[in-house]
Amino acid sequence: MRGRSGQEQVGDEIPHAVDSHGTVERATGVLIAAHGISPTAALEVLREVSRRTNSKLHSVAESVLAWALGQPLPGPLGQELAAAVQGRRPGETPEEPP
Repeated sequence: MRGRSGQEQVGDEIPHAVDSHGTVERATGVLIAAHGISPTAALEVLREVSRRTNSKLHSVAESVLAWALGQPLPGPLGQELAAAVQGRRPGETPEEPP
């Protein structure tokens, strides 16, 4: 059985990376629209929630997109998202992280 070459592996990863990036971009747009935060703050929120929930960034983004379509956010993800958004709205001061 032959293994795949490095070029084949990279070639297979490119479509996934593009799709994942698009998912994150759309989720960022949802957060901007839903919470009135800046694009930079929205991306920071996604990254923070990803770290705090030990989830992949694109998984968090997929959950945010599902939420935008009416599905509930999983408990811990919803709680972390609310906490991460708090203080990032214009005119609000962020709380100190725990």
